[in-house]
Amino acid sequence: MIVLAGTIGAGKSSLTKFISEKLQGAAYYESIEDNEVLPLFYANPQKYAFLLQIYFLNKRFDSIKQASSEDNAVLDRSIYEDSLLFHLNADLGRASNEEVEVYDSLLENMLEELPQASFKKNPELLIHIKVSFETMLKRIEKRGRAYEQLSFDPTLYDYYEELNHRYEKFYENYDQSPKLEIDGDKYNFVEDEAAREIVWQQIENKLAEIRAKN
Repeated sequence: MIVLAGTIGAGKSSLTKFISEKLQGAAYYESIEDNEVLPLFYANPQKYAFLLQIYFLNKRFDSIKQASSEDNAVLDRSIYEDSLLFHLNADLGRASNEEVEVYDSLLENMLEELPQASFKKNPELLIHIKVSFETMLKRIEKRGRAYEQLSFDPTLYDYYEELNHRYEKFYENYDQSPKLEIDGDKYNFVEDEAAREIVWQQIENKLAEIRAKN
């Protein structure tokens, strides 16, 4: 099982598709297009931050349970970074202390349940796609989801900037499995086939290193 991490617009879905095809494994994608809560959150973050995170937490828990029982499954975002996303909203005043306590307790219980739900508790590899804040904003604008645009809500600028910063900290502190960081600015694997192959070589080398130790 391989899990990807990265800020909005980093290219997680594109890389998930590419890796899953290379490994001939199942791909698991975050529920975005059919997510009825997400537009509500962007319209009123204070009201819907907790509901959105519970929605995502439930989906991620379900995905990782399924993926853990398969060979070479790839997830474009996982339960391991869920806390980063909710605590950012909480720090921005979008969740009450009571909601934070409920969320933290639920996440802890879910993570403790994973070993019983599957034979693999942790991923074989976490891949973090690191992109600059400028690249992040360009990708968000290019993919064109109206509720994500700064023109829709200028205050999203500060939210996006802090989100990108926290992902860097998340990767530094992550210790649940081996990890690999991909430079998404240097290697534009979303649009450049040559860059995709370079990134794949990095991933393949890391997997070989991990498997040689086991």
